[in-house]
Amino acid sequence: MVDIRPLDTDHRADAVALWHRAGLTRPWNPPEADLDRALGGRSSTVLAGFEGGRLVATAMVGHDGHRGWVYYLAVDPDRRSTGLGRAMMQAAEGWVRDAGIPKLQLMVRSGNAEALGFYGALGFRVEDTAVLSRWIDEA
Repeated sequence: MVDIRPLDTDHRADAVALWHRAGLTRPWNPPEADLDRALGGRSSTVLAGFEGGRLVATAMVGHDGHRGWVYYLAVDPDRRSTGLGRAMMQAAEGWVRDAGIPKLQLMVRSGNAEALGFYGALGFRVEDTAVLSRWIDEA
C-alpha cells in the first residue's frame, strides 16, 4: 500500500534522484530549482508516494487559478506497472479538486508514446493547442 502525502524537505534529494532514474530530467532544466519553486509556492506542492518509508513515486502539482498542472510524475522504474502512477494521478486530481480548480492539464513530449498511452488510458486527451515558450533569463 502506498502512502501519498506532500513531500517534506528531508526527502528532497530522494525526489531528485527518482526523477533522474525515471528519465524526467533535462540538462537545461535543473530539477532542484523546480522542486524548490513547487515546495515554496502558495499554489503548488510535490506529492510523494512512500512504500515502507521509501520514496517510490512523485507528482508535482499546482494551479494558476483556473487550470491545474501536473509535472514530474515519476514512478520508481522497479515499481512501474503496479498502479502507482494511477494512484499518484488520482492524488494529484484530488489536490486540484480540493483547490476548487475545474481542469487538470499536463504536458508530454510528443515522442513519448508510453506516457501518451498511460495518460490516454486515464482519460486525458490531446488538445488542439500549441505550447509556446521563451526562456526569461537566457543565462
